[in-house]
Amino acid sequence: MFLFILRRLLILIPVYLGLTLSTFAMIRMVPGDAVEVMMGEKAVDPALHAAAMQRLGLDKPLPIQYFNYLKDIFTGNFGVSFRDRTPVLDDFLAHFVPTLELALCAMVIATTLGIALGIVAALKRGSWLDYTLMSGALTGYSMPIYLLGPILTGLFAHHLGWLPVSGVISVFQFLDVKPFYGSWLLGSLMSNQSGAFLDVLKHFVLPSIALSTIPLAMIARMTRSAFLEVLGENYVRTAKAKGLSPARVILVHVMRNALITVVTVVGLQMATLLAGAILTETIFSWPGVGNWLLDGFHNRDYPIVQNGILLVATSLMLVSLLVDILYGLINPRIRHA
Repeated sequence: MFLFILRRLLILIPVYLGLTLSTFAMIRMVPGDAVEVMMGEKAVDPALHAAAMQRLGLDKPLPIQYFNYLKDIFTGNFGVSFRDRTPVLDDFLAHFVPTLELALCAMVIATTLGIALGIVAALKRGSWLDYTLMSGALTGYSMPIYLLGPILTGLFAHHLGWLPVSGVISVFQFLDVKPFYGSWLLGSLMSNQSGAFLDVLKHFVLPSIALSTIPLAMIARMTRSAFLEVLGENYVRTAKAKGLSPARVILVHVMRNALITVVTVVGLQMATLLAGAILTETIFSWPGVGNWLLDGFHNRDYPIVQNGILLVATSLMLVSLLVDILYGLINPRIRHA
Protein backbone atom coordinates (compact mmCIF):
# COMPACT_ATOMS: atom_id res chain seq x y z
CA MET A 1 0.00 0.00 0.00
CA PHE A 2 2.92 2.34 0.75
CA LEU A 3 4.35 1.93 -2.76
CA PHE A 4 0.89 2.47 -4.23
CA ILE A 5 0.56 5.82 -2.40
CA LEU A 6 4.15 6.78 -3.25
CA ARG A 7 3.53 6.23 -6.97
CA ARG A 8 0.44 8.43 -6.82
CA LEU A 9 2.40 11.18 -5.06
CA LEU A 10 5.19 11.07 -7.65
CA ILE A 11 2.64 11.48 -10.43
CA LEU A 12 1.47 14.74 -8.83
CA ILE A 13 4.90 16.41 -9.12
CA PRO A 14 4.85 17.12 -12.91
CA VAL A 15 1.18 18.05 -12.66
CA TYR A 16 2.03 20.57 -9.93
CA LEU A 17 4.87 22.10 -11.94
CA GLY A 18 2.68 22.36 -15.03
CA LEU A 19 0.01 24.08 -12.98
CA THR A 20 2.43 26.69 -11.67
CA LEU A 21 3.61 27.46 -15.19
CA SER A 22 0.10 27.71 -16.64
CA THR A 23 -1.24 29.99 -13.89
CA PHE A 24 1.87 32.19 -14.05
CA ALA A 25 1.55 32.55 -17.82
CA MET A 26 -2.22 32.98 -18.08
CA ILE A 27 -2.56 35.79 -15.54
CA ARG A 28 0.13 37.75 -17.39
CA MET A 29 -1.56 37.21 -20.75
CA VAL A 30 -4.64 39.10 -19.57
CA PRO A 31 -4.62 42.71 -20.84
CA GLY A 32 -3.98 45.29 -18.16
CA ASP A 33 -1.19 46.40 -15.86
CA ALA A 34 -1.35 45.20 -12.24
CA VAL A 35 0.23 48.44 -10.99
CA GLU A 36 -2.18 50.64 -12.99
CA VAL A 37 -5.19 48.73 -11.67
CA MET A 38 -3.88 48.93 -8.10
CA MET A 39 -2.77 52.57 -8.11
CA GLY A 40 -5.49 54.07 -10.29
CA GLU A 41 -4.81 57.68 -11.22
CA LYS A 42 -1.50 57.68 -9.32
CA ALA A 43 -0.07 55.28 -11.92
CA VAL A 44 0.02 58.18 -14.39
CA ASP A 45 3.22 59.34 -12.70
CA PRO A 46 6.04 57.34 -14.39
CA ALA A 47 8.27 57.56 -11.31
CA LEU A 48 5.60 56.15 -9.00
CA HIS A 49 4.76 53.46 -11.55
CA ALA A 50 8.41 52.41 -11.91
CA ALA A 51 8.91 52.38 -8.12
CA ALA A 52 5.82 50.18 -7.64
CA MET A 53 6.96 47.79 -10.39
CA GLN A 54 10.36 47.47 -8.71
CA ARG A 55 8.86 46.99 -5.23
CA LEU A 56 6.59 44.22 -6.45
CA GLY A 57 9.30 42.55 -8.52
CA LEU A 58 7.42 43.04 -11.78
CA ASP A 59 10.28 44.88 -13.46
CA LYS A 60 12.35 41.68 -13.76
CA PRO A 61 12.25 39.39 -16.83
CA LEU A 62 9.47 36.80 -16.82
CA PRO A 63 11.80 33.78 -16.43
CA ILE A 64 13.30 35.35 -13.28
CA GLN A 65 9.82 36.17 -11.96
CA TYR A 66 8.79 32.54 -12.51
CA PHE A 67 11.94 31.24 -10.81
CA ASN A 68 11.30 33.48 -7.80
CA TYR A 69 7.69 32.30 -7.78
CA LEU A 70 8.76 28.65 -7.62
CA LYS A 71 11.38 29.39 -4.98
CA ASP A 72 8.79 31.08 -2.77
CA ILE A 73 6.35 28.19 -3.16
CA PHE A 74 8.87 25.52 -2.22
CA THR A 75 9.91 27.53 0.84
CA GLY A 76 6.30 27.84 1.98
CA ASN A 77 6.00 31.53 1.13
CA PHE A 78 2.74 32.25 -0.72
CA GLY A 79 3.31 35.98 -0.80
CA VAL A 80 1.11 38.93 0.12
CA SER A 81 -1.67 40.60 -1.80
CA PHE A 82 -0.61 43.50 -4.01
CA ARG A 83 -3.72 45.44 -3.09
CA ASP A 84 -4.39 44.68 0.61
CA ARG A 85 -0.86 43.71 1.71
CA THR A 86 -2.29 40.73 3.61
CA PRO A 87 -0.77 37.21 3.54
CA VAL A 88 -2.30 35.17 0.73
CA LEU A 89 -2.35 31.97 2.80
CA ASP A 90 -4.37 33.61 5.59
CA ASP A 91 -6.82 35.08 3.07
CA PHE A 92 -7.12 31.70 1.36
CA LEU A 93 -7.92 29.87 4.59
CA ALA A 94 -10.48 32.49 5.58
CA HIS A 95 -12.28 32.10 2.23
CA PHE A 96 -11.67 28.41 1.58
CA VAL A 97 -13.32 27.18 4.78
CA PRO A 98 -16.77 28.59 3.82
CA THR A 99 -16.32 27.09 0.33
CA LEU A 100 -15.37 23.73 1.85
CA GLU A 101 -18.34 23.80 4.22
CA LEU A 102 -20.69 24.58 1.35
CA ALA A 103 -19.17 21.84 -0.83
CA LEU A 104 -19.38 19.28 2.00
CA CYS A 105 -23.04 20.12 2.67
CA ALA A 106 -23.79 19.80 -1.04
CA MET A 107 -21.83 16.54 -1.23
CA VAL A 108 -23.71 15.02 1.73
CA ILE A 109 -27.02 15.78 -0.01
CA ALA A 110 -25.79 14.51 -3.38
CA THR A 111 -24.19 11.33 -2.03
CA THR A 112 -27.01 10.33 0.32
CA LEU A 113 -29.84 10.92 -2.12
CA GLY A 114 -27.87 9.91 -5.22
CA ILE A 115 -26.84 6.48 -3.92
CA ALA A 116 -30.29 5.79 -2.46
CA LEU A 117 -32.13 6.79 -5.64
CA GLY A 118 -29.66 4.89 -7.82
CA ILE A 119 -30.14 1.68 -5.81
CA VAL A 120 -33.92 2.01 -5.91
CA ALA A 121 -33.86 2.62 -9.67
CA ALA A 122 -31.61 -0.40 -10.23
CA LEU A 123 -33.78 -2.72 -8.11
CA LYS A 124 -36.94 -1.46 -9.88
CA ARG A 125 -35.42 -1.56 -13.35
CA GLY A 126 -37.95 -0.99 -16.14
CA SER A 127 -40.71 0.19 -13.81
CA TRP A 128 -42.37 3.59 -13.78
CA LEU A 129 -40.34 4.44 -10.68
CA ASP A 130 -37.09 3.75 -12.53
CA TYR A 131 -38.12 5.95 -15.47
CA THR A 132 -39.30 8.73 -13.15
CA LEU A 133 -36.11 8.78 -11.08
CA MET A 134 -33.80 8.69 -14.10
CA SER A 135 -35.82 11.36 -15.90
CA GLY A 136 -35.51 13.55 -12.80
CA ALA A 137 -31.78 12.85 -12.68
CA LEU A 138 -31.41 13.82 -16.34
CA THR A 139 -33.33 17.04 -15.71
CA GLY A 140 -31.15 17.87 -12.70
CA TYR A 141 -27.97 17.17 -14.65
CA SER A 142 -29.14 19.43 -17.47
CA MET A 143 -30.08 22.31 -15.17
CA PRO A 144 -27.20 24.82 -14.92
CA ILE A 145 -26.56 26.52 -11.59
CA TYR A 146 -27.00 30.01 -13.03
CA LEU A 147 -30.57 29.03 -13.95
CA LEU A 148 -31.44 26.86 -10.93
CA GLY A 149 -30.06 29.41 -8.43
CA PRO A 150 -32.40 32.28 -9.41
CA ILE A 151 -35.35 29.85 -9.56
CA LEU A 152 -34.69 28.65 -6.00
CA THR A 153 -34.17 32.16 -4.66
CA GLY A 154 -37.25 33.46 -6.44
CA LEU A 155 -39.47 30.65 -5.12
CA PHE A 156 -38.23 29.96 -1.59
CA ALA A 157 -36.77 33.35 -0.67
CA HIS A 158 -38.74 36.07 -2.46
CA HIS A 159 -42.11 34.40 -3.05
CA LEU A 160 -42.52 32.12 -0.02
CA GLY A 161 -40.06 33.90 2.29
CA TRP A 162 -38.92 30.64 3.90
CA LEU A 163 -35.17 30.91 3.43
CA PRO A 164 -32.62 33.74 3.20
CA VAL A 165 -30.74 34.42 -0.02
CA SER A 166 -27.51 35.82 1.43
CA GLY A 167 -26.15 37.63 4.46
CA VAL A 168 -24.40 34.81 6.33
CA ILE A 169 -21.73 37.31 7.44
CA SER A 170 -24.25 39.66 9.01
CA VAL A 171 -25.31 36.92 11.43
CA PHE A 172 -21.91 37.03 13.10
CA GLN A 173 -21.72 40.80 12.97
CA PHE A 174 -25.02 40.87 14.86
CA LEU A 175 -23.87 38.27 17.42
CA ASP A 176 -20.34 39.70 17.64
CA VAL A 177 -18.93 36.22 16.96
CA LYS A 178 -15.58 35.78 15.19
CA PRO A 179 -15.72 32.54 13.18
CA PHE A 180 -12.62 30.34 13.16
CA TYR A 181 -11.03 31.05 9.76
CA GLY A 182 -14.43 31.95 8.37
CA SER A 183 -16.14 28.75 9.54
CA TRP A 184 -19.78 29.82 9.83
CA LEU A 185 -21.06 26.49 11.19
CA LEU A 186 -18.30 26.21 13.77
CA GLY A 187 -18.62 29.87 14.72
CA SER A 188 -22.35 29.53 15.34
CA LEU A 189 -21.81 26.43 17.49
CA MET A 190 -19.13 28.22 19.53
CA SER A 191 -21.58 31.04 20.22
CA ASN A 192 -23.68 28.63 22.35
CA GLN A 193 -26.83 30.02 20.79
CA SER A 194 -29.09 27.54 19.04
CA GLY A 195 -30.82 30.35 17.20
CA ALA A 196 -27.53 31.38 15.58
CA PHE A 197 -26.79 27.83 14.44
CA LEU A 198 -30.27 27.37 12.96
CA ASP A 199 -30.01 30.70 11.21
CA VAL A 200 -26.68 29.72 9.66
CA LEU A 201 -28.14 26.37 8.56
CA LYS A 202 -30.93 28.25 6.78
CA HIS A 203 -28.29 30.16 4.82
CA PHE A 204 -26.75 26.85 3.72
CA VAL A 205 -29.98 25.30 2.38
CA LEU A 206 -30.46 27.08 -0.96
CA PRO A 207 -26.81 27.21 -2.10
CA SER A 208 -26.27 23.59 -1.00
CA ILE A 209 -29.29 22.41 -2.98
CA ALA A 210 -28.25 24.41 -6.05
CA LEU A 211 -24.69 23.09 -5.87
CA SER A 212 -25.72 19.47 -5.20
CA THR A 213 -28.16 19.04 -8.10
CA ILE A 214 -25.67 18.10 -10.83
CA PRO A 215 -23.51 15.74 -8.72
CA LEU A 216 -26.69 14.16 -7.27
CA ALA A 217 -27.91 13.35 -10.77
CA MET A 218 -24.52 11.98 -11.81
CA ILE A 219 -24.15 9.83 -8.70
CA ALA A 220 -27.69 8.45 -9.08
CA ARG A 221 -27.17 7.46 -12.71
CA MET A 222 -23.72 5.94 -12.11
CA THR A 223 -24.96 4.05 -9.01
CA ARG A 224 -27.81 2.59 -11.03
CA SER A 225 -25.45 1.50 -13.82
CA ALA A 226 -22.94 0.01 -11.38
CA PHE A 227 -25.62 -1.95 -9.52
CA LEU A 228 -27.18 -3.27 -12.71
CA GLU A 229 -23.79 -4.44 -13.93
CA VAL A 230 -23.02 -6.26 -10.67
CA LEU A 231 -26.54 -7.71 -10.39
CA GLY A 232 -25.93 -9.54 -13.68
CA GLU A 233 -22.75 -11.27 -12.48
CA ASN A 234 -22.65 -15.04 -11.95
CA TYR A 235 -21.67 -14.84 -8.28
CA VAL A 236 -24.79 -12.79 -7.54
CA ARG A 237 -27.00 -15.37 -9.24
CA THR A 238 -25.19 -18.09 -7.26
CA ALA A 239 -25.81 -16.24 -4.01
CA LYS A 240 -29.52 -15.99 -4.85
CA ALA A 241 -29.62 -19.68 -5.75
CA LYS A 242 -28.18 -20.55 -2.32
CA GLY A 243 -31.25 -19.01 -0.74
CA LEU A 244 -29.59 -15.94 0.73
CA SER A 245 -31.93 -13.14 1.67
CA PRO A 246 -32.22 -10.24 -0.83
CA ALA A 247 -30.86 -7.83 1.77
CA ARG A 248 -27.73 -9.99 2.30
CA VAL A 249 -27.18 -10.33 -1.45
CA ILE A 250 -27.40 -6.56 -1.93
CA LEU A 251 -25.33 -5.53 1.09
CA VAL A 252 -22.63 -8.23 0.96
CA HIS A 253 -22.26 -9.27 -2.68
CA VAL A 254 -23.49 -6.29 -4.70
CA MET A 255 -22.70 -3.22 -2.62
CA ARG A 256 -18.96 -3.86 -2.15
CA ASN A 257 -18.26 -4.37 -5.85
CA ALA A 258 -20.51 -1.56 -7.02
CA LEU A 259 -18.90 0.85 -4.56
CA ILE A 260 -15.72 1.03 -6.67
CA THR A 261 -17.49 3.01 -9.38
CA VAL A 262 -19.53 5.00 -6.87
CA VAL A 263 -16.47 6.05 -4.84
CA THR A 264 -14.75 7.26 -7.99
CA VAL A 265 -17.76 9.32 -9.03
CA VAL A 266 -18.21 10.79 -5.54
CA GLY A 267 -14.53 11.77 -5.38
CA LEU A 268 -14.59 13.38 -8.81
CA GLN A 269 -17.79 15.25 -8.01
CA MET A 270 -16.31 16.55 -4.75
CA ALA A 271 -13.37 17.93 -6.70
CA THR A 272 -15.80 19.46 -9.20
CA LEU A 273 -17.76 21.12 -6.40
CA LEU A 274 -14.64 22.69 -4.93
CA ALA A 275 -13.49 23.95 -8.31
CA GLY A 276 -16.85 25.05 -9.65
CA ALA A 277 -18.50 26.74 -6.67
CA ILE A 278 -17.81 30.23 -8.04
CA LEU A 279 -21.20 30.51 -9.77
CA THR A 280 -23.05 29.45 -6.64
CA GLU A 281 -21.01 31.83 -4.50
CA THR A 282 -21.75 34.69 -6.89
CA ILE A 283 -25.49 34.04 -7.02
CA PHE A 284 -25.86 33.63 -3.24
CA SER A 285 -23.19 36.21 -2.25
CA TRP A 286 -21.23 33.48 -0.52
CA PRO A 287 -17.92 34.64 1.03
CA GLY A 288 -15.90 31.79 -0.46
CA VAL A 289 -12.72 31.30 -2.41
CA GLY A 290 -14.47 31.71 -5.76
CA ASN A 291 -15.44 35.32 -5.16
CA TRP A 292 -12.02 35.97 -3.62
CA LEU A 293 -10.21 34.67 -6.72
CA LEU A 294 -12.56 36.58 -9.00
CA ASP A 295 -11.81 39.85 -7.19
CA GLY A 296 -8.09 39.10 -7.36
CA PHE A 297 -8.35 38.46 -11.09
CA HIS A 298 -10.20 41.73 -11.71
CA ASN A 299 -7.55 43.62 -9.69
CA ARG A 300 -4.66 41.80 -11.45
CA ASP A 301 -3.49 40.73 -8.00
CA TYR A 302 -0.92 38.15 -9.15
CA PRO A 303 -0.14 36.58 -5.74
CA ILE A 304 -3.84 35.95 -5.05
CA VAL A 305 -4.58 34.46 -8.46
CA GLN A 306 -1.39 32.40 -8.79
CA ASN A 307 -1.19 31.06 -5.27
CA GLY A 308 -4.95 30.90 -4.74
CA ILE A 309 -5.40 28.66 -7.77
CA LEU A 310 -2.40 26.63 -6.67
CA LEU A 311 -3.83 26.12 -3.18
CA VAL A 312 -7.23 25.14 -4.60
CA ALA A 313 -5.50 22.69 -6.94
CA THR A 314 -3.59 21.26 -3.98
CA SER A 315 -6.87 20.53 -2.22
CA LEU A 316 -8.22 18.90 -5.39
CA MET A 317 -5.09 16.75 -5.67
CA LEU A 318 -5.51 15.65 -2.05
CA VAL A 319 -9.12 14.69 -2.79
CA SER A 320 -7.96 12.74 -5.84
CA LEU A 321 -5.26 11.00 -3.77
CA LEU A 322 -7.82 10.09 -1.11
CA VAL A 323 -10.09 8.63 -3.80
CA ASP A 324 -7.20 6.54 -5.14
CA ILE A 325 -6.44 5.26 -1.63
CA LEU A 326 -10.08 4.33 -1.02
CA TYR A 327 -10.11 2.70 -4.45
CA GLY A 328 -7.13 0.57 -3.44
CA LEU A 329 -8.70 -0.37 -0.10
CA ILE A 330 -11.95 -1.46 -1.74
CA ASN A 331 -10.26 -3.39 -4.53
CA PRO A 332 -6.75 -4.63 -3.54
CA ARG A 333 -5.98 -5.62 -7.15
CA ILE A 334 -5.76 -1.94 -8.10
CA ARG A 335 -2.77 -1.43 -5.77
CA HIS A 336 -0.62 -3.53 -8.11
CA ALA A 337 -1.78 -1.84 -11.31
